[in-house]
Amino acid sequence: MLERILENFLFRSRWLMAPFYVGLAISMVVLLIQFLRELLHFIQNALVATESDVILGILTLVDLTLTGNLVLIVIFSGYENFVSRIDADGHPDWPEWMTKVDFTGLKQKLLASIVAISAISLLKAFMHIDPSGDQTSLMWKVIIHVVFVGSSLLLALSDKLGDGKVHGAGIEPGKVDRDSGH
Repeated sequence: MLERILENFLFRSRWLMAPFYVGLAISMVVLLIQFLRELLHFIQNALVATESDVILGILTLVDLTLTGNLVLIVIFSGYENFVSRIDADGHPDWPEWMTKVDFTGLKQKLLASIVAISAISLLKAFMHIDPSGDQTSLMWKVIIHVVFVGSSLLLALSDKLGDGKVHGAGIEPGKVDRDSGH
């Protein structure tokens, strides 16, 4: 009886995550405001901007867009994986991936987005290189980017190794072999 009550409490505690996802949705409004501010700045300076300024402006907009995509992935996949299933019926525009990203896919998408955001930041830094200036900041950006790339590769490798067959029995993890009862 006590075990059942504890399990019920723990199961229902997943709803404590819902406000986190609502907070992330609200943060999208803040990100949108920043995007619009950058877009307005980009448009206002379009006629006097150098080619480098245009590229940096576009990269900034892409960076903000990727960050928004990253937040959306966390909101929908996290909610679906940890709180409750989302009923996609009746939503003609519902992206197919939203209800199909498991925790492994979520981790990989997050790291891929972080690597892309890091790469854009690094590219922006390279475009502002001052050969006579301090290169320490640039060096750290390169190191951090390499760590993100390495982490992504290690995560993908560990997930690939983890998706192997269970005990060599030819049964995928989480599947039941109906013939053998295993």
